[in-house]
Amino acid sequence: MKRVVVLDYGSGNIRSAVRMLERIGANVELTADPKLVAAADGLFVPGVGNFHACMAGLEAAGGRRLIDDRLAAGAPVLGVCVGMQVMFDGSAEPHGTQPEQEGLHQWPGTVERLTAPVVPHMGWSPVQAPEGTRLFAGVESERFYFVHSYAVGSWDLPTAPGALS
Repeated sequence: MKRVVVLDYGSGNIRSAVRMLERIGANVELTADPKLVAAADGLFVPGVGNFHACMAGLEAAGGRRLIDDRLAAGAPVLGVCVGMQVMFDGSAEPHGTQPEQEGLHQWPGTVERLTAPVVPHMGWSPVQAPEGTRLFAGVESERFYFVHSYAVGSWDLPTAPGALS
């Protein structure tokens, strides 16, 4: 059984992430303990709400280094929702007087407000994954549910270890 750590940094959906992973058969730990994060088969980075709040929580929990170390070692990291958005260079999501927020710089690009007739975008939509990606193996033609107002419009896939391949 795969051992997955859900990174505990105060994000609002951590309990849902834990339950979902347990339901699909993973042995799950909710922690920010560096030794447990490093030893896990996978690291799941959840995130709900505001980019700035997620980054503040990650920084307080030492998440930047934990994610950096895993990706540098070629170990799997999966960010979902804002947990994925923080992997980019930054976000244009405003917060108080701060017009932009720096991200983790794992992938090039900036998270921008969606240009869509209705924002937030809510509903089932397809995802166009790169051909041959392992992340979408077996679910290439599925639709996924989204509730979001920000996204990265386009970007080149990283080629570093742990990238989406």
